[in-house]
Amino acid sequence: MSELRPILIVEDSDEDFEAMMWAWKKGQLRAPVVRSRDGEDALDRVFRRGAYLHSDPSGAPALIMLDLNLPRMHGRAVLAAIKHDADHKTTPVVILTTSANPQDVEVCYREGANSYIVKPGQMSRLLEILRQIEGYWMDVVRLPEPGGMHAG
Repeated sequence: MSELRPILIVEDSDEDFEAMMWAWKKGQLRAPVVRSRDGEDALDRVFRRGAYLHSDPSGAPALIMLDLNLPRMHGRAVLAAIKHDADHKTTPVVILTTSANPQDVEVCYREGANSYIVKPGQMSRLLEILRQIEGYWMDVVRLPEPGGMHAG
């Protein structure tokens, strides 16, 4: 794939986001990253509304990395909104959170999460996880085009 679509990281913690960006750069990962700091902004970006109303549909995220504990709207509600929408339910969503609560894991998979990863405490492990995420989702699998079957 010559032109990689962005990965949307939904993360309210500046510290966690900066750690992820450090690992992203250190790992020389290629996919562009965009960030939403809360669930409502993430949904506005995905559904191209509000500040993103006139954004280019070809720039739709190829993958969403979603924290659960977010301001304004919990990550589980964001996941449900994406996965219950006919045009976006095929967008892969990887939960990347501090919660190891089995109930969170269960609910997220029931709502359509494609993966559930507990944030590691070590930077070296975070680097390895991000390499694996990008390698798998951006190089190994074939993702649907933006708009899916409902386009046109």
